[in-house]
Amino acid sequence: MDKSTLKYIVKRIVMAVLTLLLIILILFTLMKFMPGSPFNVEKLSPALIARLEAKYGLDQPVFVQFFNYLKGLMVGDFGISLKLMKGIEVSSLVSSRIAISFGIGLAAAAVGTAIGVVLGIVAALHKNTFWDTLATVVAVIGVSIPSFVFALVLLLIFAVQLNILPVLYDVNTPIKSAIMPTLALSVGAIANVARFTRTEMIEVLRSDYILLAEAKGLDRGTVIRKHALRNTLVPVVTVLAPIIINLMTGSMVIEKVCGIPGLGMLLVAAIQGNDIYVVMAVAFLYSILYVVMMLIVDVLYGVIDPRIRVGKGD
Repeated sequence: MDKSTLKYIVKRIVMAVLTLLLIILILFTLMKFMPGSPFNVEKLSPALIARLEAKYGLDQPVFVQFFNYLKGLMVGDFGISLKLMKGIEVSSLVSSRIAISFGIGLAAAAVGTAIGVVLGIVAALHKNTFWDTLATVVAVIGVSIPSFVFALVLLLIFAVQLNILPVLYDVNTPIKSAIMPTLALSVGAIANVARFTRTEMIEVLRSDYILLAEAKGLDRGTVIRKHALRNTLVPVVTVLAPIIINLMTGSMVIEKVCGIPGLGMLLVAAIQGNDIYVVMAVAFLYSILYVVMMLIVDVLYGVIDPRIRVGKGD
């Protein structure tokens, strides 16, 4: 790794850390100024509520609470649940659901990206043919129909009619249970990636350097593999980042339809119950995922196209 590449990566990492610190501050401030309290229960007297707030340090000044929370985060302490499961550490509540939500989301992202890129390339290489039309139809359907509709269709066919997949998510058969939500979530990714890949590939194939490579006698396969594909992937990476993030953070509707005990369902329940530390933990994990993915995209830009690295360095 050369010096410019290392400098570029270090700068991106520093920016990512500063971004996360700012996100923590904003999240904490928003949660503190939200109306209501985890202890807003009719049977609790004001005196008892005051004692509970003092017990959990919620009566201290906001800046003191923030620095105490920040110190806890440094050692992996997200606090405790004040409403959903009183006294249980938030880290244990979240950790049991991370693997499920992120696993299904990552699988959907992988399936959607792989199929989408292939469809887009095939459509671009066979422009205005049956294969191009087929890819376009798939893209339109994937963008137009919500993922939960696909989930319901898959549920009806494979769980109810054929009875080869479980109706609801079963922790004892995680792989089998994840097939339907993975496929349902991947449809939108397939459509978006295919559409964007097709557009970029067509644009690249019209470029002067591609025409020059073909004029020099390089065969079509070599031109596509060594020149067209690499330059197509640079802008496609931009689209992949938000798609992967959205899929890995999970779809609350998909989790509801398929009975998946993931982070999305936990976040909804925590918001409804005003369980501040659970809300902050899940939101912060989503933020970490987003920042890390954008960091990876930035680094990939520099690896795929050194001109981007040099431009940002300047």
